[in-house]
Amino acid sequence: MQTNPELAARYADERLPRYTSYPTAPHFHAGIGPDTVRRWFASLPVGDTLSLYIHVPFCDKLCWFCACHTKHTRHYEPVAKFLIALHQEIRQVATMMPRGARVGAIHFGGGSPTMLTPADFLHLMGMLRSSFHVEQGASISVEIDPNDMDTERLDSLAAAGLTRASLGVQDFDPKVQKAINRLQSFELTQSVVEGLRVRGVGSVNLDLLYGLPHQTEASVSDTVRKALLLRPDRMALFGYAHVPWFKKHQTMIDESVLPDASERLTQATAVAAIISAAGYEAIGIDHFALPGDSLALAAREGRLRRNFQGYTDDPCETLIGLGPSSISRFRQGYAQNTTAAGDYERKIAAGDLATVRGVELSDQDRAAAWIIERLMCDFAFSADELVSLHGYWGLAFLQHARRLAANAPEELVAENGRFVIPPAHRPFTRLVAARFDTYFPNGNARHSAAV
Repeated sequence: MQTNPELAARYADERLPRYTSYPTAPHFHAGIGPDTVRRWFASLPVGDTLSLYIHVPFCDKLCWFCACHTKHTRHYEPVAKFLIALHQEIRQVATMMPRGARVGAIHFGGGSPTMLTPADFLHLMGMLRSSFHVEQGASISVEIDPNDMDTERLDSLAAAGLTRASLGVQDFDPKVQKAINRLQSFELTQSVVEGLRVRGVGSVNLDLLYGLPHQTEASVSDTVRKALLLRPDRMALFGYAHVPWFKKHQTMIDESVLPDASERLTQATAVAAIISAAGYEAIGIDHFALPGDSLALAAREGRLRRNFQGYTDDPCETLIGLGPSSISRFRQGYAQNTTAAGDYERKIAAGDLATVRGVELSDQDRAAAWIIERLMCDFAFSADELVSLHGYWGLAFLQHARRLAANAPEELVAENGRFVIPPAHRPFTRLVAARFDTYFPNGNARHSAAV
């Protein structure tokens, strides 16, 4: 795909949601609380298969680029206190699960889950297995900071049944690393990857960023070539989201050395070509996978999904979030825990759930969510499927899609009963998704750059 500087310039000032949910998190409200969540739990089907997300809200070093809900601590006491509350939340949630419910996937995110001591991580994993019916062969994935890792932690991850490790890399250039306060050598990353593989972890993902301070097309390409030497099963190539109004520590980054929109697009296009040339299949807007990987298979078969962890092949309709700021997805809507660790601990200690906001889905929301997910995953959607699944609102959005295709064919074209984003416009897929977002035109939330 050729870089289009004109398009990059046109959308340089656009700020758009990442569409890991719909409606997006800025539209969650305080009308969704513990009583709503208990009602949604009670309506789960008997024998439902669901997924768990566990959010660990601490890091022992704060990376300046990070936009996650996390807190820097040099001491383990706050982590140990949080774990007491997390164990209690697990027990509370387990009592609300429907009869015969099973867990098909568990994902640990943060923050830095690997900040937990090996003993605490194994205890947590054991508690999850004893509290829930975790399926044989369930996917167990952990976001890993290589700087945390040692032999004991590698052993504990393997003992816990880890099936996929996701390593934060960002960039291997020391100048870039210094600018984002994330020092991490290629050799360290390589040793962790090798340590995971020798212990039988079957899938390794590397997270990389473009658009960081001091990055150039040449430097980010060099980082990608080094990453490819490790032959990860998956790679994610995210655009750095500079949102200092949301995460104050990002003010530590010198904005004068951030690449502009045109350079960001050049970087993304160049490294995507390098990854594809190495035999990886492009997945959605920012993921890549080897052809035999389950994510690539899901993309080819039209089963790709998108959630708060990015692209996934997890088919579960229900995702239960545990820990501060975690978001649960039910068939009826979304529910988010309070963000502050102290508030979370107080609510859980009082015997209540920690839910403080969320959103209940309308039929219109469901239709828009389906379109947006298909655009983000497949760059296309079927007109017949839209109407079949969503009836009245499917017809309403179909008319909207026809108008968009007639007035802006560079964004969306109608062909063979489908609406398709043309290849040249796919770096701007979030922009097309926003055309179907009924909340976005009247929202006042600030978002990350479109490019």
